[in-house]
Amino acid sequence: MRARRLIFFVFLVFLVLLVACNRRQTDSRQSQAGPPAELIVQARAAFGLGELPARPVPGPDTPLGRRIRLGHRLFFEPRLSASETISCNSCHNLATAGVDNRTTSLGHNFQAGARNAPTVLHAAVQTAQFWDGRAPDLEAQAKGPVLNPKEMAMPHPVLVVARLKSIPAYRRFFQESFPGDPDPVSFDNMAQAIADFERQLVTYSAFDRYLQGDESALSDQAKRGLRVFLTKGCAGCHNGPTVGGTRFAKMGVVRPYENTTDEGRFAVTHDAADRFVFKAPLLRNVERTYPYFHDGSVWTLAEAVETMDEHQLGANLSRPDVDAVVAFLRSLTGEVPAEWRTMPELPSSAPDTPRPLP
Repeated sequence: MRARRLIFFVFLVFLVLLVACNRRQTDSRQSQAGPPAELIVQARAAFGLGELPARPVPGPDTPLGRRIRLGHRLFFEPRLSASETISCNSCHNLATAGVDNRTTSLGHNFQAGARNAPTVLHAAVQTAQFWDGRAPDLEAQAKGPVLNPKEMAMPHPVLVVARLKSIPAYRRFFQESFPGDPDPVSFDNMAQAIADFERQLVTYSAFDRYLQGDESALSDQAKRGLRVFLTKGCAGCHNGPTVGGTRFAKMGVVRPYENTTDEGRFAVTHDAADRFVFKAPLLRNVERTYPYFHDGSVWTLAEAVETMDEHQLGANLSRPDVDAVVAFLRSLTGEVPAEWRTMPELPSSAPDTPRPLP
């Protein structure tokens, strides 16, 4: 009898402990699922809830799926250049966050470009393309470098199309990607395929997890940097899901910028108010997209933050604040999907494919 009572007592104690443990776990989950921290709320107001455009996942046998894969090939295709040595990926290397990490890129016959090559990652979300916004969308942007005499230097769209049409595999790829088009291999369709591919180039970071409520995704220093970024006015230009790329701003609001040779958007609009105005760059993956600014003059994040403070804000940031902002900016780093940053197999030229130009 005593043994039975002892067993019953032990069992009762076990049940009490089990209920208490479950209650603590429930309370913990409820606490974790409670209202987000004030800083997260402020960040969501400036940047959204990690609301990056979702990557479409089209089936490989759909027209969109085929266009994306055609665009992947064309992005890496050097035969879109006069010399057959330069591709989109030459200046927007997907293995290095969509840039070439040069002050300015080298184009046809090693000519240096006038501006730093911005990242192609998240480019689809921007308000316009190029530093001066002269292209309204990705399709227009894709055409520009191909015909620019200092970049890929193709003399005319007709020659671009002639090269593509001369390659049997490309004729098939274009027909499959643009069904119903009586002339699928065209300059416009080339740009459309590249643009559809570039819309896949979305990365996700620790900051996205933080915006979605994971307070542990950022270090304490990065959270301090985020608070400085918000309170000192950085988010006035660098806002939205891509932390920038959504508006134009004058370079040199508080103090004139030293480089006055590039007048920015003024060359496009011829409006005096647009002199030294540039698109505020998106800051996702900024840790890897050095050197910085339209002239590629700054090579470290800390110096970039100090330069913005001096010329745009006049906030007199302390060194600890600068370091904290840098920590926050590093939380914006993500990874390009391996399937897109890897060079695809390109089809062989045919005997009648036009040869490289000098």
